[in-house]
Amino acid sequence: MSTNTEHVEEEETNPSILETWDDWYHIPVIGAVILFMLWVRLQSYSAFTTEDGTPSLAAVDSWYHWRTIEWTAENYPYTMPYEIWTGFPTGRYVGQFGTLFDQLIVTVAMIVGLGDPSTETLYTVSLIAVPVMAALVAIPVFYIGRRLGGTLGGVVSILLLALVPGQFLTRTTVGQLQHHVAEVLFMAIAILALMVALRAAEREQPIYELLVDKDWDTLREPTIYSALAGLALSLYIWVWPPGVVLIGILAIFFTVQLSLDYVRNISPDHVAFVGATSLGITALVTALLIEDPGTSVTSFSYLQPLSAALVAGGCVFMAWFARQWNGLDVDRRFYPAAIGGLLAVTFGVMWVVLPDLFGTIVDNATRRVLPFGETATDLTIQEAQPPGDFTSFMFDEFGAAFYTMLAGLGLLIARPFLGREYRTEYTLIIVWSLFLMSMAATQIRFSYYLVLAVAVTNAVFVADVVRLFDFDIRSGVNSIRQIETYQVIVLFMVALLLFAPLLPPIAQAGNTAWEQGSYAQPHDDATTWEGSNHWLAENTPEPGNWGGADNASEIEYFGSYDYPEDGNFDYPVGSYGVMSWWDYGHLLTTQAERIPHSNPFQQNARSSSAFLTAESEERAELILDAIATGESVDDHSNEELEQLIANADQTDEEIRYVMIDDAMASGKFSAITTWSEPGHSHYTTPEDHDGTEQIDRDEVAEVFNDVPYDDTVLSSLYFNNAVGMENYRLVHENEEHETQFMSYAIINSDTDQVLTAEDGTPQVRLNQDLSSQHTLLELQQIQQHPNLEYEEIGQRETASVKTYERVDGATLSGTIDDENVSAGDVVTATLELETNTGTTFNYTQQGEVDENGAFELTVPYATDDELGVEDGYTDSAVQALDDEYDLSFTMADGEEFTVYQGAQEIPESAVIDGETIDVELEEVETEDEDPADDDEDEAADDGEEAGDDTVADEEAADDETDDDV
Repeated sequence: MSTNTEHVEEEETNPSILETWDDWYHIPVIGAVILFMLWVRLQSYSAFTTEDGTPSLAAVDSWYHWRTIEWTAENYPYTMPYEIWTGFPTGRYVGQFGTLFDQLIVTVAMIVGLGDPSTETLYTVSLIAVPVMAALVAIPVFYIGRRLGGTLGGVVSILLLALVPGQFLTRTTVGQLQHHVAEVLFMAIAILALMVALRAAEREQPIYELLVDKDWDTLREPTIYSALAGLALSLYIWVWPPGVVLIGILAIFFTVQLSLDYVRNISPDHVAFVGATSLGITALVTALLIEDPGTSVTSFSYLQPLSAALVAGGCVFMAWFARQWNGLDVDRRFYPAAIGGLLAVTFGVMWVVLPDLFGTIVDNATRRVLPFGETATDLTIQEAQPPGDFTSFMFDEFGAAFYTMLAGLGLLIARPFLGREYRTEYTLIIVWSLFLMSMAATQIRFSYYLVLAVAVTNAVFVADVVRLFDFDIRSGVNSIRQIETYQVIVLFMVALLLFAPLLPPIAQAGNTAWEQGSYAQPHDDATTWEGSNHWLAENTPEPGNWGGADNASEIEYFGSYDYPEDGNFDYPVGSYGVMSWWDYGHLLTTQAERIPHSNPFQQNARSSSAFLTAESEERAELILDAIATGESVDDHSNEELEQLIANADQTDEEIRYVMIDDAMASGKFSAITTWSEPGHSHYTTPEDHDGTEQIDRDEVAEVFNDVPYDDTVLSSLYFNNAVGMENYRLVHENEEHETQFMSYAIINSDTDQVLTAEDGTPQVRLNQDLSSQHTLLELQQIQQHPNLEYEEIGQRETASVKTYERVDGATLSGTIDDENVSAGDVVTATLELETNTGTTFNYTQQGEVDENGAFELTVPYATDDELGVEDGYTDSAVQALDDEYDLSFTMADGEEFTVYQGAQEIPESAVIDGETIDVELEEVETEDEDPADDDEDEAADDGEEAGDDTVADEEAADDETDDDV
């Protein structure tokens, strides 16, 4: 009796347990996946915490998000209306920064900090927020996957999401304070909400007549879900204004689906209702966000609400047009062609009537969505480059899951042909996935979006494979016992196909998700520049206080400033900017609290390039003076720049400092030259090289001893410490990092000549950073190649970051009172200096005498440090070792030489104000030998001690671009 009872209880209990498990097992699985994703992304947390609480972040854009987060915390709940601490001398509306992403982080910090979070609290929340958002992506991904492939499909989707090691993972680890993670999260939510709304419309079938009759009982559910979908789409755009691209994708979806419905004799009203309602809500919400009048993609402009309104109106029009088509004696199959023709006409009219809007749409499509149309300057951004080998890149990102994704899409498309149920939401997933693939083929960074499509479409693939077995866990243990061996093998093979490439031992060493997560480290540039930026903050006057102007309070770091009508902020007297390459703009804003001219928005990249590649100090000065007028200086001749300056209003706001690092002098120089004419090869190839002649190994040093790169302002400053320049002086060297450079030619060992590219460009690498992985890898590959060698030209070593000040310079004026003086002879002034790193060098300047013996020469270094920050000037870290400049003039008469010498103090005020100082040179007794020979030898020795003297290689840059935003 007892045995029978136990048997009955087992039969009644076991199915209940299995059913309960089937209903709820996804909850602990989702929880476990979320915890795993958090752990993976937080492994390197300690690498981003410092003893003094100084922020330490990964990726350069993270630093600007830190800026907007701090600003929002100071001005909560508002975001920055206009940024005046970048883009000098105009400022900039920053658009993509200070959005919902930053507000969410600050809101959490406000809660944790009880309304007044400390900097430490704000920073801690910022570090943790991105991994948390990434983990939360698993929730909408699961529910999208479950809608496509059941609960098992949803589980497979989030397991793939957790294990793929590509862009989505690397951009969502701790320290990556960027909006990418919020883009993915809110896009997933928007797609899920739209799927729910479309399914509700399929069930309730809203049509125009129900609206007329106000049948809210039928319309309530599709209306609510469509409105929520519109709100979700609005939140996505609020995170990232260029998310208007999703509106474009939805426009394609609605066009395709409404056409399909009408051709299949299904009323387009159902889907049109969802499109009109959801996009109408999006238009209303995004209209409230408008801050930038115009049609900018990267700003909250008219573009977002206008695009949403056009799509909403388009849905209504297509439904109305279908009703009109019913009254025509025309086959339904021609309806899509008619819609296509109307769209072509619409864009044609837009091209004529609204060319700016048309251009914006086309530019956004070709640069972000379609894998063609990228510009040369786009390609200088590492993350904006297309993958070199798309299939290989996809496998590295997702393993075999990318290919099973394609199978899943194929199965979705094939459903109607297989006689299976086909839902409108399937078309949405198909169109959305195809566009995400196109975006990933356009820019490598967009594979962080593609991870969503890969994850959810694999739910379809897995569900259809399992469906072949006709297996239902609800049928109990007997069903499990009925599984055939081949079915187990197939299931195992499917699991192996999906997950084995992402797991050891098949996954390459270091390429699993948890290993990738552990590699997160602070950004190299931020670490290298930190010391120099902090020095700049402490040893230069606050912007607004230059020259004792005392106007810093008018441009407070956390101040709020309205968008200027002409887009140019009116900086107060005493403001100034810092010139560097655009990669470092955000670091200058946040670490140094100084105003960069160019920034990672690529604002003013062309003018920065023009300055850095200027081949004379005269042109460099004209460019900076023209920049101060607020006008464009792109591709202007010196005469045009002079005219531009003469016609502009006088201004006291100027570029006062220039900062150059080792990467600008080497690997990034190629990217710098991309933004201005002429091209990179001009600077690294001898002017008389026609591209056809071959260069022998033993000629390399001589041929490349003088290339145009050596004349650029960048080279003259960085490698020569402004020796021979009138208006620039070195004021600080980075004390923590030094860089060793080597120049070398790649030699064809068969011919013993320099290897040449197809266009005849000699393959010579000038001033390559020996700490660069790219350089070390190339040298290793050359050594391993049977027909290649490299010929070392020379090496040099100097500080990784150098800071220069722009000054008027003191002019030394005098006369050589000798009737035998010849016009063109030179007077030389020399001063020995020592930098904060202990490096010494001789600054030398020369000036020609005229027929009367009069001369003038301008020098930028002072012999005292009488002025400092409290006076509105610079506390230079480079000090004169002598109290006076040594001046000398040598006049030859046959084998006899007459020498004049003198000494002169140069006060700091004279250098700052551009004063003229009278000097006297007196004749001294000399030997018959030319004393200039001794002076040159001494100067060369001093230059070698400084580590900055030029060698036969001469400066140039790697042909590879190494920029990143």
